[in-house]
Amino acid sequence: MRNCLPKEKALALLLLCLGFSTALMAQHTTIHGRVVSGDSALSNVTVMVRGTTGAVQTDEQGAFTLDADVHATLIFSRVGFQTLTVGLNGRHSVDVSLVASNQQMADVIVVGYGTQKRADVTGAVSSVPKDRLSELPVTNLFQAVEGSVAGVSVSNTSSVPGATPSVLVRGQNSITANSGPYVVVDGFPLTGTNGSINDINPNDVASVEVLKDASATAIYGTNGSNGVILITTKRGVAGKPVIRANTYTGFDKLAHVLEPRNGPSYVQKYKDFMTETKQVQTGPVPNQSELGNYNAGKTTDWIKQVTQQGVTTDNSLSISGGSKEVRYYISGEYEKQKGAIKGYQYHRAGVRANLDIDVTDFLTVGTSTYYAYNNYDGGQANLLNATAMSPYGVEYNPNGTYNIYPMYPELLYTNPLLGLYTANVNHTSTLSGNGYAEVKFGGVVKGLKYRLNAGSSYLPAAIYTYTGRDANNLLGQATTYNSETNHYLVENILTYARDFDKHHIDFTGLYSAEQRKYFVDAYTATGFVNDLLTYNNIGAAATLTPTSIYEQYAATPPPGNPNAGAKGSYQSKYNKLSQMARINYSYNDRYLLTLTARRDGSSVFGAKTSKYGLFPSAAVGWNIAQESFMNNVRFVSNLKLRGSYGKTGNQAIDPYGTITSDNSVQNTMNGLTTIGVVGGTLGNADLHWESTTQANIGLDFGFFQNRITGNIDVYHSNTSGLILSRQIPSITGYTSILDNVGKTTNQGIEVTLTTRNIVLNDFRWETMINFSANKNKIVDLYGDHKSDTGNVWFVGHPIGVLYDYVRQGVWQQGEDPSKQDPTALPGDLKFADNNHDGKVTAADKTIVGQTSPKWTGGITNTFHYRGFHLSVFIQTVQGIMKNDNDLNYVDETGRRNTPAAVGYWTSANKSNFWPALSYFNTRGYGYPRNASFTRLKNVTLSYTVPDKDLAKAHISGLTIYGTALNLYTWTKWIGWDPENNYGMRGSTTWLTNYPEVRSIIIGVNLQLR
Repeated sequence: MRNCLPKEKALALLLLCLGFSTALMAQHTTIHGRVVSGDSALSNVTVMVRGTTGAVQTDEQGAFTLDADVHATLIFSRVGFQTLTVGLNGRHSVDVSLVASNQQMADVIVVGYGTQKRADVTGAVSSVPKDRLSELPVTNLFQAVEGSVAGVSVSNTSSVPGATPSVLVRGQNSITANSGPYVVVDGFPLTGTNGSINDINPNDVASVEVLKDASATAIYGTNGSNGVILITTKRGVAGKPVIRANTYTGFDKLAHVLEPRNGPSYVQKYKDFMTETKQVQTGPVPNQSELGNYNAGKTTDWIKQVTQQGVTTDNSLSISGGSKEVRYYISGEYEKQKGAIKGYQYHRAGVRANLDIDVTDFLTVGTSTYYAYNNYDGGQANLLNATAMSPYGVEYNPNGTYNIYPMYPELLYTNPLLGLYTANVNHTSTLSGNGYAEVKFGGVVKGLKYRLNAGSSYLPAAIYTYTGRDANNLLGQATTYNSETNHYLVENILTYARDFDKHHIDFTGLYSAEQRKYFVDAYTATGFVNDLLTYNNIGAAATLTPTSIYEQYAATPPPGNPNAGAKGSYQSKYNKLSQMARINYSYNDRYLLTLTARRDGSSVFGAKTSKYGLFPSAAVGWNIAQESFMNNVRFVSNLKLRGSYGKTGNQAIDPYGTITSDNSVQNTMNGLTTIGVVGGTLGNADLHWESTTQANIGLDFGFFQNRITGNIDVYHSNTSGLILSRQIPSITGYTSILDNVGKTTNQGIEVTLTTRNIVLNDFRWETMINFSANKNKIVDLYGDHKSDTGNVWFVGHPIGVLYDYVRQGVWQQGEDPSKQDPTALPGDLKFADNNHDGKVTAADKTIVGQTSPKWTGGITNTFHYRGFHLSVFIQTVQGIMKNDNDLNYVDETGRRNTPAAVGYWTSANKSNFWPALSYFNTRGYGYPRNASFTRLKNVTLSYTVPDKDLAKAHISGLTIYGTALNLYTWTKWIGWDPENNYGMRGSTTWLTNYPEVRSIIIGVNLQLR
């Protein structure tokens, strides 16, 4: 037959087919891989070989193993994510990343003792945008949080290098207790350990979540009443090692200079002062030592003398990677900051090691360990004195040393540079080590896990100073301060998560024990023969005095702190036991329920009351967008309604604050000094927690395929049992006692809106807006619904208010003040007679404003064009009043220089705003002023080099950027900066007189794989 093959050809063809089949079988092998979404492993992803029915699912580490041909095509799918098809092309392993179909709702966020999909969250939980964490060069992490989360207020009251901002979440609940949020890093507390946010390298941070309502914070019980900030650091991902190097250099200058008067203006001010005070002027300048420079026409720019070009450099290096079984993240950082005011500096060095090991299929262990060193050494120049100096003052002595009294014989103000002669050592260290072991169960208890967390931290701190002859201390004075804090925490956590058809249940149980030990000693030594030994041998001084830590640093101790009167040394120990249970339930991803209860027991409370407090909460959620009746509402991508109610607590006092304590006192009798005791603090064994209950209603939304997303939250909270110092009859031997008597309320609204305005292939424009308004109010103080004028606490008003006279202008010549203010002279401030009794007295004081903002907001516009990215952030703080110390010279205007922007009344100009130079502020008027502002906070321009241009250099990522911080501020404030807490002479706060700085930063982020 024509179609029949010869036998030889048929045999050859048969052998060829057998060989080809053998080759195909040889390429059928085991394929390994891992699936992630962003930086997070993705479990429960279905991995299927196209054209077959076999499939596997990824485990909790995102890993999978299956048998397939090395030339097969794999299909990766999971609900909520876009399906991905990947050809193996001869590979035996493959790692992929899935993109969420609804990224906002599919994100996995940290919620405390675990994680949840955002779609399942019922509480008010906000995340800091990850691009702010990765793209904004900051010294501490809170600077990245500022303005990015509604309801979170971050205030930079001082730009001192290494200073940390103050943070409030949803306003202030407590009057005297700490109102800052509880900060947790990788599951272990930073708050309460004496640790600082400066200990955390911002480059190490993977995510930051803020828990705001009671449902979210009740899981932290007694620590949750002021909100919780959860910080999660980066961890290793299986794969080739990834090396990341980040470096930047910043240049700082004072953002706004309140210029003192120049020479001619200073001379005129002195002339006007002498005229107004009817004194005979014998020379052109107030002091004899100024005359030489005046005659020579020589002036000194004192602001220039105490300032310099500030420079900040930061270098960070990390390496991460590992295998399926062992994953690691190791990093190191060194930051050096030279302040814009001379003498101020800050150094930070830190290392971190995060390790995760899958010992078996059911056992995983790991560690999170870091060491941080913070150095604030150095004497510091005094900006307050620089503003007071005469431009004709003599800066140097003939031998080149600083002249102690540049305006001699004026002795009130010393040379602002004398602080540079002060020896000052100020450094802290933190060594923290945390470990965990997690066991996963299978079989009939599949989904059950047990996790043991154990961690310890050690924080030593040392401050040593010496002020000698060159710094205007003729006897020589040394101070020493040493402290150390030891903290440990052990947690037993049991979790169970399972899906039953359309039902999902997630249970978390906790039993934990915590302890903190604290020790401090402080001494002052005076009378040294010379300045050679400084603080190195304080025993060489004539007198050695044990001092309290608050006396030494001129600070005001908080109520209930028994170490306020401790002399020389003080030690405390604090213990806490906790139990917690939380149940999350959802039905068909539509109906959500969260129930939480935590029980905390604290050693700080007395014998007559329970040391335990119970803090329950409940929350519900409804994913409306999942309902069938929403199928035809195509413009709605996401719509979820949330509601919660719960109770949290605030410990509010330090250890031993409930017991009666005595203070030691020295008495001299018959020439002999003996030590006795006097009553110190009267204890109250009935003290218990400050408690806050809060209700929250929230709405999460997304429209037009999530081109518009956001959320709205409205909340109301009541805080009771506030610990206040209540007055008692002095016949008891004491004048006050701490008691649970106060009540406050807090209410507000928060709005976050994100829009993708333009989305093209090469160009994108996105906008993020946040707005929050908060109002707190004192409901009661001491059980009698009466206000406390002495402490400026008023029932029915916010916790922080300004209580002062109402200024109506300035008394002018020809006006008769005799009926209203008989002692007033022309040029004196005119105040309102608010009670209409015909005279101005303290009874005419009234509330003139609040010290917390009525509302805050921020808007960030981000533009992307190919590899270029431009981000512009503007923040605003409105409805806040502050006393303007830049206008309050405490009757010293005849003895010091004043800012050129601060005018004064004369009989010629008849100012109706500025008082005369001769005005004596006998009423202690604080010059309250609107401190609202809008600030162009930061602008960042970056360029990401395309991957194709980096491949030959084995670089997997390169970004070059420039950032400008604090470019411009719109405000009616007269002074250095409305956000800065500027102190005046005698206020003991002049060390914080460090205004906002404007920074220009250039940096590079490099990634090698």
